[in-house]
Amino acid sequence: MTFANIALLAAAFTTALIAGLFYAYSCSVNGALGRLPDAGYLAAMQAINREILNPLFYMSFMGTLILLPLSTWLHYSHPASLRFYFLLAATLVYTVGTFGVTMAGNVPLNNALDSFNLQTSAEELNRQRALFEKPWNKLHGIRTFFNAIALILVLLACIVKQDAIKAE
Repeated sequence: MTFANIALLAAAFTTALIAGLFYAYSCSVNGALGRLPDAGYLAAMQAINREILNPLFYMSFMGTLILLPLSTWLHYSHPASLRFYFLLAATLVYTVGTFGVTMAGNVPLNNALDSFNLQTSAEELNRQRALFEKPWNKLHGIRTFFNAIALILVLLACIVKQDAIKAE
C-alpha cells in the first residue's frame, strides 16, 4: 500500500467520523435538546460545546482539514485522474461547507452562549435561546449536508480507478 493510499484511507476515515458525529447529533441530540425548557437547553448546550473541545474531536475535525488536501495533492498526476478531481471537490466542499460554516457560524454562536450567565430571568433565558437555537441548528444542518457530500466524494475517490483522464 502506497503512502498516497494510506493518506486517502485516513482522509476517508476522518471525514466519515465527522459526518457521523454531525448526522447523529442531527438525528438525536438536537431533537432531545429542543424539548428542554430554556434554562436546561442553554445549560446543556454550554456543556456540550465545552466538552466537544477535546483531542479526539480535534483529531478528526482538523485531521480532515489536513488529510483531504494532502490526499488530493498526493493523487495529482498529469493528466489528472478522476480520483484527484473527486478529492479536490471533497477538499473544497469540506473546507468551505463544513469547516468554514463551523468557524464562521457555529463557533461564534457557541462563544456567545458560553459567555452567557444562566443565572438570569426567564425572559433573558428565552431571549438567549431564541438568538442561539434556530441559527445554530440551521448552520449545523448546512455543515452536516456538506460533510455528507464531502464523504460521498471521498468514497467515490476510494473506488474509482486511478487512471488519468485522457483528452479525446
